[in-house]
Amino acid sequence: MLLRKQIADWLDSPKFNTFILGVILFNAILMGLETSPTVMGAMGGVVSFLDTVCLVIFVVELLAKLVTQGTRFFRSGWNVFDAIIIGIALLPDSKGLSVLRGLRVLRVLRVVSVAPSLRRVVEGLLKALPGMASVFLLMGILFYIAAVMATQLYGDEFPDRFGDLAGSALTLFQVMTMEGWADGVVRPVMEIHPYAWLFFIPFIFATSFAVMNLLVGLIVNSMQEVAEADMKKFEVDQHDQVMARLAAIEAKLNQIAK
Repeated sequence: MLLRKQIADWLDSPKFNTFILGVILFNAILMGLETSPTVMGAMGGVVSFLDTVCLVIFVVELLAKLVTQGTRFFRSGWNVFDAIIIGIALLPDSKGLSVLRGLRVLRVLRVVSVAPSLRRVVEGLLKALPGMASVFLLMGILFYIAAVMATQLYGDEFPDRFGDLAGSALTLFQVMTMEGWADGVVRPVMEIHPYAWLFFIPFIFATSFAVMNLLVGLIVNSMQEVAEADMKKFEVDQHDQVMARLAAIEAKLNQIAK
């Protein structure tokens, strides 16, 4: 039990987390080097060996967490995430699994589970998903209505952009992102339909400004809630540590008094 506690404390220490973060970043550089035929031709064996060493470190870390935490290991979504990423990296290099083996670059994503600031970002995004689903539904309704209208209004003169529902939706997505929307889409349409701006300008306000800013607001609010929850947890942990120290000091004083 004492050894298990020591290993658990070591795994949770800032120094070990920094070490793992360094290994992840180093492994990311190695996987980038593997895409260079020149580098692999000159020192492919060294790169492959170092990549294997990094993978062994990840496996040892995962097994150590599994031994020290037991069934609690699977209650953490980040532990399960790490296990899946490492499991993909351990898949054999065969023809049937070559695509999955190519996914071993996902090991770089482990930096998210190691860095607390990145964890808060991901947790904020996940927390915002229910609200984002409603916003995406609203966006889909707006796009469908606008695509039907655009096809009926401009499909005959501009079949390449508004010839069918799918083409209209793609063109309107370009308008929403404001990528060449004026010269590439709106102005050519306005040469034939001078009042087309009455359709496109409200569409831009409704999608690019209103709905997209609503999405940003949801994400920011969720991240703020996650940060506040982390702060409260930190304060509770600090309070528990202080109370434990006070209890230990009180116990020592009682022993001295006796």
